[in-house]
Amino acid sequence: MLNNKLSGKSWIYLLGLLGVSVVLTACGSKPVDEASPMPEPTPEPVEVTQAEPEPVADLPPSVPVESINPTAPDRYVVQKGDTLWDIASRFLNDPWLWPKVWHINPEIRNPHLIYPGDVIALHYVESKPYLTLEGVGGTPAPKGMNTTKLSPKVRYKKLDSAISTIPRSAIEPFLYRPRVVTEDQINAAPYIVGNFGNKLVSGNGMKVYAKKVHDQSVSSYDVVRPGETYKDPVTGELLGIEVTSLATARLVRAGEPATLTLSGARAEVLDGDFLARSEAMDLDFNFFPFAPTSNVNGQIISVFNGVSQIGQYNVVVLNRGTREGLEPGNVLAIYQKGEDVFDPYGRTSTSKVTLPDEKVGLLMVFRSYERVSYALVMSATQAIHLLDRVTNP
Repeated sequence: MLNNKLSGKSWIYLLGLLGVSVVLTACGSKPVDEASPMPEPTPEPVEVTQAEPEPVADLPPSVPVESINPTAPDRYVVQKGDTLWDIASRFLNDPWLWPKVWHINPEIRNPHLIYPGDVIALHYVESKPYLTLEGVGGTPAPKGMNTTKLSPKVRYKKLDSAISTIPRSAIEPFLYRPRVVTEDQINAAPYIVGNFGNKLVSGNGMKVYAKKVHDQSVSSYDVVRPGETYKDPVTGELLGIEVTSLATARLVRAGEPATLTLSGARAEVLDGDFLARSEAMDLDFNFFPFAPTSNVNGQIISVFNGVSQIGQYNVVVLNRGTREGLEPGNVLAIYQKGEDVFDPYGRTSTSKVTLPDEKVGLLMVFRSYERVSYALVMSATQAIHLLDRVTNP
């Protein structure tokens, strides 16, 4: 018999093989109990790295808390007649820092525009101050800001109903006059030599005759008259010639002289007045104030309307322009030159000490040419004078 021929160790070996066969057969034939948990596989080793923190929001750089006006409200409802500068002054010690704390949603069309009825709210994220627009037409505050949720609504507003950065009335005269041209431009410009009927002055609807109208592709001109000549007070460089726009002249017939008709006259047109290509005179009232990107060190060389003392909302001319990097929206500080005073203990009786320059106001550029710029005085702590220095705020 088989049992008699197998030894004890052989029996153990045979039983072991049979056991393995039974287990394999059972695994292949018996269905898995769905209720019973499956053994979890051994996880593969992975490299552990520290997760990057989630960004708070797409926020501007912000400013120190000290820059916030101590009387700043938590929220302010924009009123008709407000300007951006006025609103910024409510929240900031330096209103021109507005862009550094203004959080906008770039998906909103014209996100920089603010309208009467909008709610501007002051929030803090990680101890940094931010301003955001809430309510009708507004944008949600950045992550981390505590806000009051308001029902979104669609609004339709005329573009000119948005509040302006600076008072419109202060610079509206510049929609028509003046502008700055070079000496070469004056020398090459067409000029009026007479009118139909040989009148002393010309006005609306009258035909005038002009020489040097060579470019027939230009159909419309501004009739201009030279005014003040601007020179650099330090170097003596000719910076430009201010010309005043008097009327519009439309080309009727080419020739030498050419025939034109006048319209939109704001003053009498005289023989000898020049023609300049019509300049786009639309002014942007909705730019944001910001510091120049380059260092500016200039002076006030003229004041519009010739007042002797300069104050808030007076228009001034600077001896710096696009050549020095100035552009509309740039804010500059105004410094009054320190006086020379006698030194009571000087070596001689005529010994003098020059006092330091003192800051007396702020101005904002609203139109810039190559070598000069027009600016509006936004604030003044005392009377400002010609040749006062202007520099980065």
